[in-house]
Amino acid sequence: MSAQGVGAALPRREDDRFLRGRGRYVADIAMAGMREVAFLRSPVAHGVVRGLRAPQGAMVFTMADLDGVQPIRAPSALPGFRRTDQWPLATDRVRQVGEPIAMVVAATRAEAEDILDAIALDIEELPPATDMLAHRAGPPIHEGWPDNVVLHSLVEDDLSAVQAPIVVRRRLRTARQHMAPLEGRGVVARWDTRLSQLEMHTSSQMVHVTKTGLAECLGLQESQVRIISPDVGGGFGYKGILLQEEVAIGWLARRLGGTPLRWIEDRREGLAGQANCREHHYDITVHADHDGTILALDCEAHVDVGAYSAYPFSACLEGAQIGSILPGPYVVPRYRCRTWSVATNKPPILPYRGVARTGVCYALETTLDAVARAGGLDPIAVRLRNLPGPADMPYTNITKKIFDSGDYPEALRRAADAMDRDGFAQRQRAARDKGRLLGQGFAIFCEQGAHGTSVYHGWGIPFVPGAEPCQARLTPDGGLELRVGVHSHGQGMETTLAQVAHEILGVPVERVQLIHGDTALTPYSTGTWGSRCAVMAGGAVAEACTELRERLLPIGQHLLQAPDAVFEAGAVRAGNASVSVAEMARTFHRAPQNLTEAMQARGLECTAGHKTARDTGTFSYAAHAVEVEVDPATGHVDLLRYVIVEDGGVLLNPLVADGQVLGGTAQGIGTALFEEMPYDAAGQPLASTFADYMLPGASDVPDIEILHMETPSPISRFGQKGIGESGAIGPPAAIVNAINDAIAHLGREVTDIPATPERVLAALS
Repeated sequence: MSAQGVGAALPRREDDRFLRGRGRYVADIAMAGMREVAFLRSPVAHGVVRGLRAPQGAMVFTMADLDGVQPIRAPSALPGFRRTDQWPLATDRVRQVGEPIAMVVAATRAEAEDILDAIALDIEELPPATDMLAHRAGPPIHEGWPDNVVLHSLVEDDLSAVQAPIVVRRRLRTARQHMAPLEGRGVVARWDTRLSQLEMHTSSQMVHVTKTGLAECLGLQESQVRIISPDVGGGFGYKGILLQEEVAIGWLARRLGGTPLRWIEDRREGLAGQANCREHHYDITVHADHDGTILALDCEAHVDVGAYSAYPFSACLEGAQIGSILPGPYVVPRYRCRTWSVATNKPPILPYRGVARTGVCYALETTLDAVARAGGLDPIAVRLRNLPGPADMPYTNITKKIFDSGDYPEALRRAADAMDRDGFAQRQRAARDKGRLLGQGFAIFCEQGAHGTSVYHGWGIPFVPGAEPCQARLTPDGGLELRVGVHSHGQGMETTLAQVAHEILGVPVERVQLIHGDTALTPYSTGTWGSRCAVMAGGAVAEACTELRERLLPIGQHLLQAPDAVFEAGAVRAGNASVSVAEMARTFHRAPQNLTEAMQARGLECTAGHKTARDTGTFSYAAHAVEVEVDPATGHVDLLRYVIVEDGGVLLNPLVADGQVLGGTAQGIGTALFEEMPYDAAGQPLASTFADYMLPGASDVPDIEILHMETPSPISRFGQKGIGESGAIGPPAAIVNAINDAIAHLGREVTDIPATPERVLAALS
C-alpha cells in the first residue's frame, strides 16, 4: 500500500469545500430571468377532481395543457405485476395527499404560492385505502383492478413434514418512514433554443436513468435532454426516482422557450407528499430443534407500496427482495415465503438505505431471540449454531445467494467479546436489584452489494446494470480526469476513486479530478444505488487506468530508449533513469514529434467497463451489538454502548468506510427508536414538519465502536465489498433485542418499531 493508494486513510478531499460553505447545490443556481414554480397539491388522499378555477391572468397549467406528455411508468416483468400510470399532474383522480394537480409560474415563490391559495379546487372525496392488511382486498384504488395487490410473490416449499420441538411465531411491523436527506429535491430547468435541448439541474443520484425516463415521458430524443446534478446533500434512494415535478417542469421549460424555471421542495412538501419507505408487516414462524438449530422458516409478509410504481425501481422491489433475502446469513434447510405488495392511498414507497434488508433483519433476528428465550438458550449460541463457517465459503444459501467470503461466526464472537457478554448477566442482575432494566441485543446480517445484470433482469424493471464504465484522460500537464456515471452524495468518491487511480498510475491524488453528475460529460450508467460504487466504479477506474498504463509504457520505453523498462510508482523506469506520467503526457500532447506514429494514434484517453467476476454481487456482513437501559417509568431507551464488527473486504479508505457505517447506523437508530410517518384513517399525514417527524439528534447516537475484519472478496478488483447501506440494517434488530432482553424477566416484549416510549410502556403494561 502506498501513502495515497488503496487502503490509505486519507481525509476526504471534498470536505474542504463543504465545510467552508463552497458546495453548490440546485438551490444555489441562479439564472437571468429565472421564474419560480409551485405546485397545487391534493388535500385529500383519494378523490375525483371535478375542476379548478384559477385567478384571471395567472400562469396556471394542468395536465390538460401538457400535450404529448406520457405518464411515468415503472413496470416489472414479474408474473402478475400490475402497472400504474403516474401522470405528472393529476388527470381526473388523485390517490394520495400531496399529489400534484396544477403547476403555477410566477416571478417569486411567494407570488406563486399566493396564486395557489387563490385557486378554487373542486374534489369529490372517495374512501381511501390506508392499511395494507385491511385494504388488501379493496376497495381498489386503481380502476379495473379487482383488489389492491400490485404483486404477489411466492417462494414455495412443503413444510408439512417438519417436526420441531420449538416453534415461535411473531407478528411484527416496521413503520413507514421519510428518507429526510439534508437537501430536499430541487429542479432548475431551461430550454436551450440554440441546441434544441432541455438542460435540467436536479438533485439526483442517477442522472442517466433520469435522463432516459424524462426523454420517454416528454417524447424527446435522449440527445435533447441533458441532466446535471451538482453537489447533492444526501440521497438514500430519495434522489433515485424520476419525479412528476421534473416531467412537468421539463415540459414547461420547452413551452416557455428559454425562460429558466426553478422549483425547490420545501420540507412540508417532502414530508407530507413525497416518497416514503420501509412500511412492512411480517407474520414469521421459525421452527427449531432443542439446541436452536433452524429446521424451517415460514413467513407471510406485506409491503405498503403506496399509490404508484416509482420509476425506475417499480413497486416490486421491496416485496420481491423480502422473499430472496429473508433467510439472512443463516443455513436454513426448509423455507417458504409469501409476500404481498399492496397499493394504498399514500405516497409511493422507495428503496431506502438498506432496502428490504432492514425489515427482514429485524423480523428474523428478533424472532431468533424469541427462539432462544423459548428454548432457554443463549441467543449468541443459537446464531453460531446456524451460521456458515469460513470453510463453507463461497456458500450458496437456500435462495441461491452466493456469499463470496468471510467468517460470520467470528464476527459475532468478536462482537460478544467486545460487549463482555460473559460478565453481562451478573451486571444485569445487579442492576435489576436497584430497579434498573439493562439489556444486551445482537444482530448479524449480510449485505448484497454491486448487484449484477442477471439480478435486475430477473426483476424486469426499467433499468438493468451492465458493466460500469469509466473514462480516464491524461491532460497535457499530467493531470488525470476520471469521468464516471455514478454520483457521490456523501460517499467520498472524489477521494476513494482518486486513490484507486493512484494505485494503478501513481498520479498524486491531488492531481486527479473526478467528473460526475452530468450526462453530457460522463458515460452512461445506472448510477449510485445498492452499495455498488466502491466495487463497480472502483473496478472501472482501475480498468481504465490499467489501459492508460499499458499505453504509457511503450511511450516511456521509447523516451528512455530502454525496451525492457517497466512501469512502477508513477513512472516508467530503467535502472536509475525514469520518465514520469506527467512527462509522458506532456510529450504526447505537446511534443508529438518525439514519438512514433503508432504511439500517437491511440491517445491518452480511454473508456473501460467493469463487472465483478460473478454477477450476483459481493456480500459484506456485520454483527451489531448494543447495551441499553430501559426506564420503566417513562419507556425511554438509553443506548449505553454500541459495537459493530464489520467486514467490508479490503477497504479502499478506512476513514471513508467508517463514515459510511457511522452515518448509516445513525439512520438505523432513527428507524429503531424515532422515525415514523403516521397516517390517519382518511389518509392524512400526521407528521408534516420536524416538530412531528422525529429524527435522532447528536445526543441520541452514542459513540460507536467499529471493529473491522477485512476478508477479501474473490470476485472484485481489489477484494473490496459494498458497505454503503450496512450501518442502517442492523440497529433496529439489535436495539429491540436489547430492549426485550431488558424486560424479558417480566414476560414482556416489543414487536413494532420504532420502539417509542409509548410502545415500550405499552409492552410493560
